[in-house]
Amino acid sequence: MNKNLRNGMIVLAVGAVIWFLPVPAGLKAPAWQLFAIFVATILGFILQPLPIGAIALISVGLTGLFNIVTPADILSGFGNTTIWLIVSAFLFAKGFVKTGLGRRIAYKIMAAIGDSSLKMAYAMVLSDLIIAPATPSNTARGGGILYPIVRSLSSAFNSEPGETSRKIGSYLMKSTFQGNCITSAMFLTAVAPNSLVAALALQTAKVQISWGTWALAGIVPGLIALALAPYIIYKLYPPEITNTPEAKIIARREVEKMGPMSYGEKVVAGTFIIALILWSTSAYTKIDATIAAIVCVGIMLVGKAIEWQDVLEEKGAWDTLVWMGALISLAGALTKLGLIGWFAKIVGASLVGYSWSIALGVLLLVYMYSHYAFASLSAHVTAMYAAFLAVAVAAGAPPFLTAMSLGVISALFGGLTHYATGPAPIFFGSGYIPQGTWWKIGFIMSIVNLIIFIGIGSMWWKFLGLW
Repeated sequence: MNKNLRNGMIVLAVGAVIWFLPVPAGLKAPAWQLFAIFVATILGFILQPLPIGAIALISVGLTGLFNIVTPADILSGFGNTTIWLIVSAFLFAKGFVKTGLGRRIAYKIMAAIGDSSLKMAYAMVLSDLIIAPATPSNTARGGGILYPIVRSLSSAFNSEPGETSRKIGSYLMKSTFQGNCITSAMFLTAVAPNSLVAALALQTAKVQISWGTWALAGIVPGLIALALAPYIIYKLYPPEITNTPEAKIIARREVEKMGPMSYGEKVVAGTFIIALILWSTSAYTKIDATIAAIVCVGIMLVGKAIEWQDVLEEKGAWDTLVWMGALISLAGALTKLGLIGWFAKIVGASLVGYSWSIALGVLLLVYMYSHYAFASLSAHVTAMYAAFLAVAVAAGAPPFLTAMSLGVISALFGGLTHYATGPAPIFFGSGYIPQGTWWKIGFIMSIVNLIIFIGIGSMWWKFLGLW
């Protein structure tokens, strides 16, 4: 039997079984029916008998067809402002890639500080940090911009997959990838599922996480994690080549090949600076972050840094709009019909007698390491984020602390395995790092990141008065 057909039948069977099970006490039939569709949707995201956008669209259609909720409710997610912020950020990323500005930034930094393998790793994560706020696809940022540079540098030092991988290639691959996971946790627009986190936090616990709030919350733990990650990996998995004066020469040569900054690069750079200023000052200017992003995309279009055809061809943006809009609609309907509250009440009752800090700690650990069973950040967030947030808050945990902790973990658990997130199979597939080593370093870094983001991060958020 065809694999996709088999997986599709499994998805339908699971959904049908749940649909026809007796409705649990305390729930109405529409809530249980919607839960059946929701579970089938998540399973479909994991098994992917069809692309996730197609699965999401079918789920929306079935929900309306069976009159579980009104058409207005089931389509409400497509008007979510956070989704349109992510669509705009995808178009920013298009500008970075199309004009070559992303590559120029990386090579410029490398030309300045890349005279050792450790400094080269820092050059890559610093490049990632600069690009991250405008690149909601960690795959585009890590796989499309940074990976080709790392691969070229490895070859320049005669470090190829196999016997010579440990010269420098293995170290650069792993440190750049782990840095990509950290930067993904630092900004609302650094990876697509973050926008879903923000929407679910508002729907589930009335916690509003704006672009500026996420950036402010993420900057201190994020910078600490970025400062430590290349060094820790350097100690865990040291390269044979430590001094790399040639790297500066290679980087300067690449910049020279690119020539002076093009008109398009200048437009993208200037527009990006405007966007960052507007996003970071929205609390004072009252300019909505999404509106600011859309206006800036308009500036790039007027400036011809990108063309309307580029917008139409940016499949990642429109695919994200469809599946994320559908999921936000489904999640919102689950909350409205009372299923999330019902679930939180039941699980919360099982945690009676435990302090909220213990309950939250257990939930965060389960949330982090259950990602071994997922190959998608988005599928994991959709399946577990709202439920875990509701349970923790019902147990007495502060809403913002819980929402933000689960939010940053939603990006950090991408570093666990070689299939955990989009860039992982790209870097792992280069052949420089054995699977066992990849998992070992990923697990160690997950502990380090939890200590930094949840331990130090929670104290930073407390200092800011966020909880």
